[in-house]
Amino acid sequence: MSDALSSAVLGLATLATGHQAGLFYAYSVSVMPGLGRADARTEVAAMQRINTAILNPWFFATFLGAPVLILAAGGLRLAQEGQAALPWIAAAFVLYAVMVAVTAAVNVPLNERLDGTGPADALDDPGSARDRFHGRWVRWNHVRAVASTASFGCLVVALCV
Repeated sequence: MSDALSSAVLGLATLATGHQAGLFYAYSVSVMPGLGRADARTEVAAMQRINTAILNPWFFATFLGAPVLILAAGGLRLAQEGQAALPWIAAAFVLYAVMVAVTAAVNVPLNERLDGTGPADALDDPGSARDRFHGRWVRWNHVRAVASTASFGCLVVALCV
């Protein structure tokens, strides 16, 4: 039973982390390049709406659930004999923590600053709001995408060892 529970928790941790990796990857390769090709008012309005829409239970279940599941998977593996997966689980947790730290330190404050500029259709200079947001947000989102994807990869390896 313990092996089955441990495998199930590790599988759920992998799934939740994969959801986050996919989200940040999608922003890096499609959402932000697409919005970057739109006019400034459109990008500001879209990001303001996305910033509101993403704050939902499905997002939080994976964003906050993944590190809890990763820690639980590590704890369950500690109680078992073959511990080859532990270094991979630990690495996954550290990489996931990097993604959370970047999100908290850079991307969320940029989102809040953009939201604080007021409705996009009322801005006199949406280009200025976009310029203070887009480049830095995109660069740091790439870091989130790489960190969460590497975390996901570590968990895949942990499932296999």
